[in-house]
Amino acid sequence: MNTFPLFFKLENRKVLIVGGGDVALRKADLLSRAGAAITILAPDISAEIQALLSDDKHELIYKNYDKSHMTGARVIIAATDDETLNHQIHADATALNIPVNVVDTPHLCDFIFPAIVDRNPIVIGISSNGKAPVLARLLRARLETLIPQGYGKLAKLAGEFRAEVKTKIPTLTARRQFWERAFEGPVSQLMFAGNEREATAQLQADLDSTVAVLEDSANHSVDPNIHSPATTSSQHNKSHSTESLSATAPVATDELTVTQHTAIQNNSQTKLAQVAVGEVYIVGAGPGDPELLTFKALRLMQQADIVYYDALVSPQVLDLCRRDADKVFVGKKRSNHAVAQLGINELLINSAKEGRRVVRLKGGDPFIFGRGGEEIESLRAHGVPYQVVPGITAANAAASYAGIPLTHRDHSQSVRFVTGFLKAGAPNEKFENLLDTNETVVFYMGLHSLARLTTGLIDAGRSSDTPIAIVSNASMPNQQVLTGTLESIVELQEQNQLPTPALLIMGDVVALHDDLAWYNKHNKNTDATEDNWLREGTAVTDQDAKKPIDQQAHALSMIANLAAQQEEDLEQLVIG
Repeated sequence: MNTFPLFFKLENRKVLIVGGGDVALRKADLLSRAGAAITILAPDISAEIQALLSDDKHELIYKNYDKSHMTGARVIIAATDDETLNHQIHADATALNIPVNVVDTPHLCDFIFPAIVDRNPIVIGISSNGKAPVLARLLRARLETLIPQGYGKLAKLAGEFRAEVKTKIPTLTARRQFWERAFEGPVSQLMFAGNEREATAQLQADLDSTVAVLEDSANHSVDPNIHSPATTSSQHNKSHSTESLSATAPVATDELTVTQHTAIQNNSQTKLAQVAVGEVYIVGAGPGDPELLTFKALRLMQQADIVYYDALVSPQVLDLCRRDADKVFVGKKRSNHAVAQLGINELLINSAKEGRRVVRLKGGDPFIFGRGGEEIESLRAHGVPYQVVPGITAANAAASYAGIPLTHRDHSQSVRFVTGFLKAGAPNEKFENLLDTNETVVFYMGLHSLARLTTGLIDAGRSSDTPIAIVSNASMPNQQVLTGTLESIVELQEQNQLPTPALLIMGDVVALHDDLAWYNKHNKNTDATEDNWLREGTAVTDQDAKKPIDQQAHALSMIANLAAQQEEDLEQLVIG
């Protein structure tokens, strides 16, 4: 490697920055986060730097450069646009043996500012040695998506326990194994979920359990079977002589360390069998574009043991789940609820009680017409831990990708999300609530009842000229948008046949679509449905259709087994 990565301790140490503009501001911002006492030397210093460095520990010197200001500096940064001055600063710093960085001039740098992933106290620096800083930033962005913010809190928790662990677990190997279990087990998951108090309690319980096993191993005979057949009698006796050591004494043999580790694992496995340690993650998969997933959704999807997914989850999103996770299709389509909600609830509960990490992957957002509330009510009633990860709901995605702002100061001061159907498939006909012309209304599950909705709205008093749009396959490459009025949209849809999934947007903001549309705006070929990525679409291939059908049969088989075990009514679990 061309440079060696080091981490400087700069807390309350003087750092001199020569320059008072934007470049100096960026460096000052980074260095101030490390607690440095920053001195800015420049005849003109920006207001932003003045606001950033208002603390008394910092110093702003409104003068031209003079090397006398280098005295006491830990590091020096030249952040001017004067090449001659930058060379002078480098020469003066070198003469004083003070590390110097001349911004954007690699050959004059004793050290390099890396792209930083900050999960304080965990810090990752990425450097291209000045060859490709943009690439380093892109790598940093990639790592940002993979490393949860909770790692910082997890590291702080480990720091709080470090002295106690070192005192109670005497050997380096045993301590390493303890921390590996902590960082890869329930402690980390609790911390990532924001349950800091529970994570602390879990870590303390794990430590107490480990100490108990160590004490038990030290006070009892070691099983001679753990030794190799070539072990001599004298070696065997010698190993027994070590067993009288106290729990705080160093472990004398690798075999004893292995035995203790195995005992701790067995102890943990026994507890896992006694207590439901699984968890259910209700994850919003968004509208279909995998780039619209949240970081947290992606992390939980990649650690799932089993995934129950809906019809509105795109294959691209599903492919981001852990490769070896079981994937079970439990999707519902209009008038086809082969797996009823009660059956899905039972699958989630049963999988979690088997100790599995369960992802319930739902299109859009779980709490917006996604029945996520019903699922967590069932989980809570059965004592199953759960987390809910919001997703971008279809209304937001469809409006954004179609260039139709849901609110606009000139056109709409509120927005309403409405379902085309109520519980048990009853049509939603509360049209009198949808007459406000200053409000945007978004209809979910409304395409198949388009004629009923438009007629009902007009009959209730809404103008027949009210703009309305159909957005099909929102956010995906085959997205299509059809606009019209309450009077004309039914005929337009009969002519164009936009496929499901689709939603309706009604209100004056729809008139902005022609001017504001930005995504896939030239895709007017409604016959090109072969690329329809959704299982519910009108043009899925036979091969694509077969997979969810097979998986749905798998789900039904699982439910049938549950019904037999619990003596439940199979019909109640399957028919919705």
